[in-house]
Amino acid sequence: MAIMDAYTPEEIETRWQRRWADAPPMDAGPEGPEAPRFYLLEMFPYPSGRIHMGHVRNYTIGDVMARFLRARGYRVLHPMGWDAFGLPAETAAIQRGVAPAKWTYENIDAMRVQLRRMGFSYDWKCELATCHPGYYRWEQLFFLQMLEKGIAYRKKAVVNWCEQCGTVLANEQVEGEQCWRGHRPVTQKEIDGWFLRITAYADELLDGLDTLGGWPEKVRTMQRNWIGRSYGVQIGFPLVECEGALEVFTTRADTLFGVTFASIAAEHPLAETLGAAGGRQAEVRAFVERIRSQDPTERAQGKEGVFTGCHVVNPVNGERVPVYVANFVLMGYGTGAVMAVPAHDQRDFDFARRYGIAIRVVVQPPGRELEPDTMEAAYEDDGVLVASAAFTGKTSEQARVDIAQHLRANGEGRTTVNYRLRDWGISRQRYWGAPIPVVHCADCGVVPVGADQLPVVLPTDVELLAGGASPLPTLESWVNTQCPRCAGPARRETDTMDTFVESSWYFLRFTAARLDTAPFDPQELARWLPVDHYIGGVEHAVLHLLYSRFFTRVLRDLGWVRLDEPFRNLLTQGMVIKDGAKMSKSKGNVVDPDDLVRTYGADTARLFSMFAAPPEKDLDWSERGVDGSYRFLSRVWRLALAFEGRALVWADPGAGVVDDEGAGKLRSLVHETIRRVTRDIGERRHFNTAVAAIMELVNAIYDRRAGRVDDDAATQFATATVLRLLAPFAPHITSELWERLIGGPALDRLPWPEVDVSALVREKVEMAVQVNGKVRARVSVAVDASEAEILACALAEQKVAAELSGRSPRKTVVVPGRLVSIVL
Repeated sequence: MAIMDAYTPEEIETRWQRRWADAPPMDAGPEGPEAPRFYLLEMFPYPSGRIHMGHVRNYTIGDVMARFLRARGYRVLHPMGWDAFGLPAETAAIQRGVAPAKWTYENIDAMRVQLRRMGFSYDWKCELATCHPGYYRWEQLFFLQMLEKGIAYRKKAVVNWCEQCGTVLANEQVEGEQCWRGHRPVTQKEIDGWFLRITAYADELLDGLDTLGGWPEKVRTMQRNWIGRSYGVQIGFPLVECEGALEVFTTRADTLFGVTFASIAAEHPLAETLGAAGGRQAEVRAFVERIRSQDPTERAQGKEGVFTGCHVVNPVNGERVPVYVANFVLMGYGTGAVMAVPAHDQRDFDFARRYGIAIRVVVQPPGRELEPDTMEAAYEDDGVLVASAAFTGKTSEQARVDIAQHLRANGEGRTTVNYRLRDWGISRQRYWGAPIPVVHCADCGVVPVGADQLPVVLPTDVELLAGGASPLPTLESWVNTQCPRCAGPARRETDTMDTFVESSWYFLRFTAARLDTAPFDPQELARWLPVDHYIGGVEHAVLHLLYSRFFTRVLRDLGWVRLDEPFRNLLTQGMVIKDGAKMSKSKGNVVDPDDLVRTYGADTARLFSMFAAPPEKDLDWSERGVDGSYRFLSRVWRLALAFEGRALVWADPGAGVVDDEGAGKLRSLVHETIRRVTRDIGERRHFNTAVAAIMELVNAIYDRRAGRVDDDAATQFATATVLRLLAPFAPHITSELWERLIGGPALDRLPWPEVDVSALVREKVEMAVQVNGKVRARVSVAVDASEAEILACALAEQKVAAELSGRSPRKTVVVPGRLVSIVL
């Protein structure tokens, strides 16, 4: 053998991956019901055919945690699967002239190889693909049960339509002027479709956010804003030119006396009726058609509208005000009609200025007086009411209560709660998705398929149509069927389910992925749920995460699960950035993980993705940083192999065994490093600082060995500890070195190293102790001592105790690192 073997990542890593395939590290850990359990899950990928650096970062975070937790004595459920239905596979299959099923399963095979090559320790026995009938058969059963309970329903509705995708989009899938896949424009279209009644759970979803202390506040805020609960009053404004009333929702009843017009959405059912009644049918119809054809961004450009020719009566003062159809009023919020108060709402202010509508101030701010003619913007804050009859002089807060009571007493309005959230439209006019298990019968209408007839299998031997239209409506052998109720001819539903339905419950199925008699095993659900730690991108805050919380509650109410929240803790990792932008094929800044692994090895890719930035921050790609990670691993390789050929002492030699001061300091640093790495992985999730601590220990070992002929027990212990602490980040190289130097037990079967608290080096700082403003003593405390520890030390000091003479302090102030102030 040469003086020292070269570090050859590919050879080492592929050898260990073959061994792990035969004896997976995920099977490590204590057996039995008494062993603590931990369900660790990263958001499963769409099988696009290749993993990208975002996957590498996401899944390395999870694998580091999984390996750490197993070493800490946990039984860890760490599964992997495939979010396999969806438009991208269908589009790619059309472009390549292959079936989506073939394309998808080939991609799954390729990506599985890539994930294994990264050394990710998944429990592949739990693997699932959502496009498999064995998975979506249970989803179809849930749909039938939701249909029976009224949670699933069908209606004609104005929906978001992406022309390029050729399908409907849920509100959550529209981002500004484009769909969530980046296509534009998104327009409005009236169509029949299937919905899930997520609004029935709005309060529970909103209130449940307060229980999710392990979630980032940013994500909880995004969901709160999306659900958008607001308290207000629904008021009936009687119509003048026709029968009935225009129902309006407002959170600002205190401004009711300032209404000078009303506006309705272009989609409002009264829009064309009012146009006809007001003698302006042509103008209104033209405006409505133009606005409804615009994408959301175009619609938001400026404030414009058309007068309907009709008026409504303000119930509190009897004043007639005109009704407009306006582009900025949305049917998706409130009633789709707005009482317009230009002086106190900026959108109304802009509209009124454009169309010469009166502006009436009814709320004055403290300390100044508004004049309508000189106002440059609306005053939208609270204040004191003016020109508001009996309510003049009241504060806005009080007036909202009193005016609401007045309206309720006179039968003109009622207090109510409104939500921004709308029911989830799950119909997709595409082929590659889970079939909706109903048929359409000319005599019976919409009839659910019997549960014993599930799954309704999506045919895979289809010819995809140019342009992307679904072939299902034209596939006579599949679409023509028998009505389950009357046995007459019927046609299957040809819409398929939104792919977010599949991802809304997959984390539950992982606990019994091979069970074919039921979707879940109740005992396994109780054993593993909720997910202890979920890892994924913040971009899913109001899509997948909100839907999953809703779906979990629905399954609870259907009797399938016994929990409210699916994810106890959430880590949202940042993006991988290169050349100042997110990695993207369109930007030409993509780094292929396969190329990285071939050049540097999987351990380097893993280490760099953990060391380059905290997990919640964006990671700036750096070739220099990658090379630095490789050089560090090479340094560890050389350090460890210097001991090859002799029995390396990997156990702690203990305080009494070290032979000099330097050895004692090194042993103390080892235990300090164990403490830091354990805390940074297990509590703080600061993987970058954990790696930094290991690097510092390696530097200290090199310094210790410089100029020494022998390697004492402390140096050997420190070197072995480096391998143990580095193992979750770089499992291949550390396993190889451990086996060469020590043999057994295998590194991935070892428990995590324990901290000897007595060995910790704690730097001291001197702090002054004041009693009633005068320095009476000085105390020496550890730099990282808590305030309670500092105060206890100060109170125990002899001179301070004498000043107290048994009295209790009236007030104490601790300024860490500086002083303790005690006031008697």
